[in-house]
Amino acid sequence: MKKVIYIIVAVLFAILLFWVGKRFGTTNVSEQVISNSTIVKEIAELASLDVQGTASIKRSNIEESGGWSDNLKKTFLENTVWVSIPYQAKYGVNIDEQHFKVETNNKKIIVHLPAPHLMSYELKVDKMETANRKGWLLFQDDETYTAVQKKLYQSSRVQLENNNIYIEQSKNKIRKVMEQYYAPFLKDHTLEVRFEGASTAKPALN
Repeated sequence: MKKVIYIIVAVLFAILLFWVGKRFGTTNVSEQVISNSTIVKEIAELASLDVQGTASIKRSNIEESGGWSDNLKKTFLENTVWVSIPYQAKYGVNIDEQHFKVETNNKKIIVHLPAPHLMSYELKVDKMETANRKGWLLFQDDETYTAVQKKLYQSSRVQLENNNIYIEQSKNKIRKVMEQYYAPFLKDHTLEVRFEGASTAKPALN
């Protein structure tokens, strides 16, 4: 909520300074708003994309071949585990000087930003749902669930890190916020937001 308020304040600030520039017939104020890299940088960092979903995994020692040995294994030695956990992820940009710049050229505003990436990923373990099937000769093993949870976290995080749909949605959200900030100037200027550099996200250590 706080980041939304900040973005709204920044946009209103841009509109106010633009009006002051128009009112007194000066361009210095307008140019300062356009090239104010500090505000643009903070807005870009705040314009993160929140994503929620459910990650699930199944691990089993049964091949489902339908043979007699498979059926015998199901009866005595099956160890099948399902785990389903809601997750919350955040995509956005971490600004660095190498990939960030605001420039104007012939009435064109160009904002250079690093590529969005997965910034945080959390499994809501308190809402986890589990199920299992075990053969007669096997007993409940809590370590099995721990291992499956770890595998689920690792595999689902990698999938989200490489999810181009969410990365594009993050880019679009940042573009829209930038358009809101620069809205007072887009009658006389065009805006282009360029995302440069590769994702630098790294899996969390377990």
